[in-house]
Amino acid sequence: MSEFEPLVLLPLLGLGAGVVLGFVARWNHFCTLSSLERLWYAGDSSGVRTWALASLTALLATQLLVAADLASLENSFYLDPRFGWTGAIVGGVMFGIGMALVGTCGFGAVVRLGGGSLRAFVVLIVIGLTALATQRGLLGQARIHVVDNLAVDLGFAGNQSIGSLLSYVLGFDVSRPFVILVGFIGLLWVFSLKSYRRQGAQVLTGLLIGLAIAFGWWATSHVAKSAFHPVQVEAGSFVVPVGDTIMQFITYTNTLPDYGVGLICGTLVGAIAAALWRRDIRWEACDDARELSRHILGAALMGVGGVIAMGCTVGQGISAFSTMALSAPIVLLSIAFGARLGLAWLFEGSFLAAFQRNQSGHDDGSRQAAE
Repeated sequence: MSEFEPLVLLPLLGLGAGVVLGFVARWNHFCTLSSLERLWYAGDSSGVRTWALASLTALLATQLLVAADLASLENSFYLDPRFGWTGAIVGGVMFGIGMALVGTCGFGAVVRLGGGSLRAFVVLIVIGLTALATQRGLLGQARIHVVDNLAVDLGFAGNQSIGSLLSYVLGFDVSRPFVILVGFIGLLWVFSLKSYRRQGAQVLTGLLIGLAIAFGWWATSHVAKSAFHPVQVEAGSFVVPVGDTIMQFITYTNTLPDYGVGLICGTLVGAIAAALWRRDIRWEACDDARELSRHILGAALMGVGGVIAMGCTVGQGISAFSTMALSAPIVLLSIAFGARLGLAWLFEGSFLAAFQRNQSGHDDGSRQAAE
């Protein structure tokens, strides 16, 4: 085997996983923001349950791969001993607000682009450029001061895995029992609603997306063992890889695309295939300059926030969660908080409206959704 063969295989594996992600998400309308909107404004938790099922499936499948020595997470940046808590909170809130302004996240933008959304095309360009600027450019200097220099060193526990931290506190290894407990309680909640158990398409969507993310850990771990060059062990994110994909198209650096670039391209291909199958491809653009500016601002917030938080709804919410990284729940809560602020500003004209929700209206929506 030549030294280039593993690196050629890497983007192809990402392409395959991306096709599954894009097709399933487009076919069954898998979207984090719309799931939160339905929960907050209509009392419908089915979308959130599907999203949680994807995360739990990724968690259990990934940990099984690790137990079988088919995946290695030691070199994952999600488990870096230095925990950037400021980035997790500030970046997560920024990403959530940006997601609300745009109407979807980076993953959703790729899926929407597959259906002909030119708005999503603009959003992805801005996400990619701002992500690169924050990771490698001038904005990176601010990131170093705000995040890197304030990071907490958790090296005493080995890494920032919640299981490792609990094991350090208790004095014995509880990593695997903790994963089993989280998985059991999580799945119990997901399927506790009788009406959701009847939604076969939603259940299948959650399972396939979770398995596709877990596949990434196996794929990159497998290639890393046989490649002569360093390979980033990853599973899936839609912030920095968007920028890397843009760079691959506009410049030649004598380096092959990595797994993340293959995943972005595959997700787009899968979304296009699903849109063609359902015959719902239609060109869409911003109605006016105001809408365009809102999308640009939201995309910039997601690009910067996603890098500061070291992930997006998929990167932290599913990939990092599958490693049980401490950052995952903190970033997720921060994204949800930011999204609630953004929606309050859009729909109710003020960030303060997020804290002044009409509880009776919410209860009415919950009863209607239940009925």
